[in-house]
Parts: sequence; C-alpha cells; structure tokens
Amino acid sequence: MSLRRADAGERRSLGDLFSELCRIESPSGREAACAERVAAELRALGFAPDADEVGNVVAVLPSADGGSEGGVLLCAHLDTVPLLGPVEPVCSDGVWTNRHEAILGADNKAAVAVFLLVARHLAAEPAEVPVELLFTVGEEVALAGAKAFDAGRLRSRFGYVYDHASPIGEIVLASPHYHKVVADFHGVAAHAGIRPEAGRSAIHAAARAIAPMRLGRIDGETTTNVGTIDGGTAQNVVPERCRVVAEVRSLDEGKAETLVQELVDHLHDGANATGCDLDVTVEKLFAGYRTKPGAPAVQAAEEALRACGYAPRHIVTGGGSDANALEAAGFPCVNLANGTDRNHQPDESVSQAALEGMLDVTFALLDHAPVR
Repeated sequence: MSLRRADAGERRSLGDLFSELCRIESPSGREAACAERVAAELRALGFAPDADEVGNVVAVLPSADGGSEGGVLLCAHLDTVPLLGPVEPVCSDGVWTNRHEAILGADNKAAVAVFLLVARHLAAEPAEVPVELLFTVGEEVALAGAKAFDAGRLRSRFGYVYDHASPIGEIVLASPHYHKVVADFHGVAAHAGIRPEAGRSAIHAAARAIAPMRLGRIDGETTTNVGTIDGGTAQNVVPERCRVVAEVRSLDEGKAETLVQELVDHLHDGANATGCDLDVTVEKLFAGYRTKPGAPAVQAAEEALRACGYAPRHIVTGGGSDANALEAAGFPCVNLANGTDRNHQPDESVSQAALEGMLDVTFALLDHAPVR
C-alpha cells in the first residue's frame, strides 16, 4: 500500500515532540534520559526497543504482513555537542531557535523527532516494508556509538541517516577519512624574568611547528586544522609543556595520510629547533566512503525527494556521520540533508517546514524503497 502524507495533527505533534526532545539535555556521554524517552515512546506504541551495551537504541517496526527482514533502516543520533547554556526552544515566524545563546539541538533531534512521528504512524498503519530505527549515542565524539554498534544485527538492506545541516534535497555521496594528531611538547621550566636562558619553551616549540603548516582548505576534498593549543602554568614561568591537537580530513585516503605525515614532520621540526622533546600520537577516527550515484538507496532517495517537491542534488562533505561507521561495517547507508542550519553554533535553527518536509520525505522513502 502507499503511505499517506502527514496530516495536520501529525505536523503539530512533530513540533511539540521536537521541542520536548531539545529540552532533554544530552551532550555526548549523557544521553541516557533522551534514550529512555525514545525507548518509552516506542514501547508505548507496541514496539520492543533494545539497547546495546553502549546505549544505542534499536527497534524493528514490522511491515503490514508481519515481516521484519529486508526493510529500510532510519538512523539518528541522540547526543549533542556540549551545552553552553540551557535549551528553551521557541518557534518564531515558523523557525525554531533557542531562546538562550546556546545550541538548539536540532543536530540531530530534528531527525529523532521525525523518526518517532513515523513510528507513531506505522503503529496504526504499518508500511509495506519493515522499518528499523537506530538511535545512536556518542556521534559527536567521532561516531563512538555507531562504531561500537554491531551492524550484523541489522535486518535491513540499506539505510538512511538524516544528519547534514544543509537544504533538503542534498544527498551525500562521499564523506572524508578523518585523522586526529595529538602532539605533546616537553620543555624545561625556568623563571621567565631571572633565568629564561635555563628554560626551553614548549609553547615556542609548538609555535615554530605550527607556523609553516598548511592549514584550512587544501583542495576541494581536503582540509587541515589545528583545533586547540594548551600549555604553560603562569606568565612568569617558561612553559615546560604544551599540547597541540590537530586534524586532517580528506575524501582521498592517500592525501590524508600524506598531510598527516607533513604535520608530524613540522611538529618534530618545531621540537628540534627549540631543544624540546616531543610525543606524537596519530589516530584514524573514522574511514571515509563513496557511494555510487546509481546505488538503490540513492535512487530511492531521489524518487522520494522528487515526490515531495524537492530537487535531488548530489554533494560531497567534509563532515562525518553515523553513515561513515555503518559503511565501514559493510552496511550500505546514505546521509541525507535534513534542512537544519548552523549546527554546533549558538544560532542553530530549523524551520517547521523543514521538519514537516523530512517527515513527508520519510513516508515517500518507504514508498519508493526497492526492498525484499
């Protein structure tokens, strides 16, 4: 059967549920209350959500004929970036923002709300295909929850993540390889005004290392950044320690590895030039992926977007999502833009129209998914 579009009551409920979810504080590592709200909603609808050992919540919504295999996965994350103030959602002129100077949490509670409204609808009127819901923890800390999740338990053929803060219609076909570089410089402390010659400045070493680095956008698929510098103890002490944390992202794994080595070489040069010692660790936080434009999940998304009046557009991104972790585990997954804006910023927002649009897109996806 063909699913109807959201009615007026469902659209009102969507805004109310979104606001409620945003008010539940859930920065990475403190998602339990939000996870329980989601699980309670699913239990009340007659489904049987299950939480794994790290807190990810998964549930199967059987099809109209009772089937549970070969369906579609819908994935959203429960956590937010750290909160710098309370969250009090307000809707003005059709746009949701936080009354306070802090994130709203639309990343990713816009998707969580949409998926729960879909579950409410499917509880009364099941789809022709089974639907799996996966709500992850720790996405904002290098996809920790999705990486820990056992993708082998999924019964769907492919899935969708709604986690790109850009206009509805954009379909992510490539996401980067992501490397983290942590450098600890070790110098020698000394009185800055009496015996500076006896000291070796770890901060000076870091500065010498960073100055020649190629930072920012390197090319159309590669970026680098020095994100934090932390060191020293007081203004009158030659600093004996300094930590630098940097990252490299690229759609091309070879480019990423080359730039990581380039950063590491500069770090060693800075240490050697100032007589400091250096400890460097490099960690690949997640792998990148590329999806073919003709993949079934992409084609289904294009058909669903067109059916809802959106023009599909293929994009690549410098950001990661749970799709990276699921793809790395061998499960095909496509990340779709969901119309949120300025994620991770204190002026983060999402329009009510975008929330409702993604609800309709989800219904259409279930209509157009070539599954089972």
